[in-house]
Amino acid sequence: MAEAAYLDKLNDGQRAAVEFGVGDEISPPLLVIAGAGSGKTSTLAHRVAHLLVNGADPRRILLMTFSRRAATELARRVERITVQAMGTAVAGEALTWAGTFHGIGARILRENAVSVGLHPEFSIHDREDSADLMNLCRHSLGFSRMESRFPAKGTCLSIYSRAVNAEEPLVEVLRNRFPWCGGWETELKQLFAAYVATKQEQNVLDYDDLLLAWAQVMTDRGFAAHIGAAWDHVLVDEYQDTNRLQARILKALKPDGRGLTVVGDDAQSIYAFRAATVRNILDFPAGFTPPASVITLDRNYRSTRPILDAANAVIGLARERFTKNLWTERVSDQRPRVVTVASEAEQARYIANRILEDRETGTRLKDQAVLFRTSSHSIALEAELTRRNVPYVKFGGLKFLDSAHVKDLMSFMRLARNPRDRVAGFRVLQLIPGIGPKVAGRILDALDLVADPTAALAEVSPPAPAAVHWPAFVSAMTTPAPWPATFGLARAWYEPHLDRIHEDADSRRADLLQLEQIATGYPSAEAFLTELTLDPPSATSDLAGPSLKDEDYLILSTIHSAKGQEWKSVYLLNVVDGCIPSDLGTGTTEELEEERRLLYVAMTRAKDQLTLGLPLRFYVANQARNGDRHVYATRTRFIPKEILDHFDVLTWSPARQDAPARPAPTPIDVAASLRQMWS
Repeated sequence: MAEAAYLDKLNDGQRAAVEFGVGDEISPPLLVIAGAGSGKTSTLAHRVAHLLVNGADPRRILLMTFSRRAATELARRVERITVQAMGTAVAGEALTWAGTFHGIGARILRENAVSVGLHPEFSIHDREDSADLMNLCRHSLGFSRMESRFPAKGTCLSIYSRAVNAEEPLVEVLRNRFPWCGGWETELKQLFAAYVATKQEQNVLDYDDLLLAWAQVMTDRGFAAHIGAAWDHVLVDEYQDTNRLQARILKALKPDGRGLTVVGDDAQSIYAFRAATVRNILDFPAGFTPPASVITLDRNYRSTRPILDAANAVIGLARERFTKNLWTERVSDQRPRVVTVASEAEQARYIANRILEDRETGTRLKDQAVLFRTSSHSIALEAELTRRNVPYVKFGGLKFLDSAHVKDLMSFMRLARNPRDRVAGFRVLQLIPGIGPKVAGRILDALDLVADPTAALAEVSPPAPAAVHWPAFVSAMTTPAPWPATFGLARAWYEPHLDRIHEDADSRRADLLQLEQIATGYPSAEAFLTELTLDPPSATSDLAGPSLKDEDYLILSTIHSAKGQEWKSVYLLNVVDGCIPSDLGTGTTEELEEERRLLYVAMTRAKDQLTLGLPLRFYVANQARNGDRHVYATRTRFIPKEILDHFDVLTWSPARQDAPARPAPTPIDVAASLRQMWS
């Protein structure tokens, strides 16, 4: 093994994980349990770099993460570490197999398309496109005209996706997750069969197919051995967030576990609604003979000791877990606070007061965050922040590719690559004035009957109102050009329609120019469409989220969106039964345990200060059984009195003088004002 001075800054647990099995011909299977704030990313990057320093071929390393950005960041860190270790860098680009599960799956299927029965130029549908295609099948089967209301397209897609990713029979999915749809089991089976057949006819894969198809072809032992032999080392980040399909793929890649390293934290498994299962990480060691080795990273570099003591106490009550207690050298005499208030409105006032006070003493708004179980929980706080002119960003909202103008252009690009993509064609054709849904359907039906749909476009006789626009469309679809010039042709065709359709065309045009710049960074249209569908960029315009002129702003976020983040001060809303755990998350022991992990994840985002809000009265919306109502609350069951000594328990009520006196309003004759406005 090479000299390892570049590992000197790692603690004992991190170094053990980095060096495990390196120097062996192929390392045994390894599970790294990386607690919150324990330097997981650094450890994983050092392990990859250590493999490279000791002679591993970067092209024979498969590194799978849950976002393309995470993969890129890992590659950059590996590059920096190898510079320190060897004086020269192993460029991040040399890790040619670093990406997401879905991205790697798409690449494997594309490269082996012919041998696995796919057309190499298949399209990949995002969730919205998949829902639209599901709806087309729903209509064609007559289910939209049922006497009783059939599940909507989004619900149908969610049921289908759950059955695929969780590998659960439809009857169990309906019983456990969608009981209100249980009476439609037979019809849903028909619908899903039609949906699969339609995708195959149109040469389309949806997001779930990228895992399902990969897992299915890996059941062929010869093919699995061929694919698995491409890599000596397979490393997986955030293993607690994998579903059964992903675990099955990994086992097929490395049946004996040799060369396999997975990193994660069972205490942070919070994505069951995406079909992730904590069982994957809990059962990983026993999946191999001999069992996989387990190394635990329990030193926390983020939070103070009182915050960790409280978080350890909460997760220590879990029914099943890998035993670990996070520890730190960061001492503090400030324990987390449980603050009881009368209502959500008073909770909002208290938190706004504290945030502004901390800002005055030097803590930027960006270093503070307010977390919540569900997006609707922050409504009262948002109103209070707006009243006080406190800028904030709320995580969530539209993604870049969900904006109508971006989807229009991406659909055109998909249609140009795959003219049998009916969802893309249906959207694009209706951008042409004079073509509505019926005409678009007839044109697509006609194109389905010919061998070369693209060439046949020139022979189509469009309706009279569309005739003037049709030649430009045909030209844009058929003019040969190298990549990325093809994107410029598509944008040039779309811009007149952008001006016609949208009043705010200028701001939308800026998005398309940015998209064109992004396109130049990809080697082909195929790579561009695949990567952006699987891992879209964040929004950059007013159309997709709040636009802030302030350099400093407060962070509001759901707990799910906050995973992996950290702030100096964290406020958690509504730490009461009914919110954490959610009323909808107490049906089974597994659901209840995930709610406990949600609270743990929220608490371990805090570095210096942690405040838990406990309103005695809060508003519950969208409850089918009881309707919208106010309810009286009790402290979450996850903080029983036995561990309450880890918190400072306070009660807060606003003094009357806190509210500024308001002068009586001057009477206004509204009717007269309106008459004068339009006179």
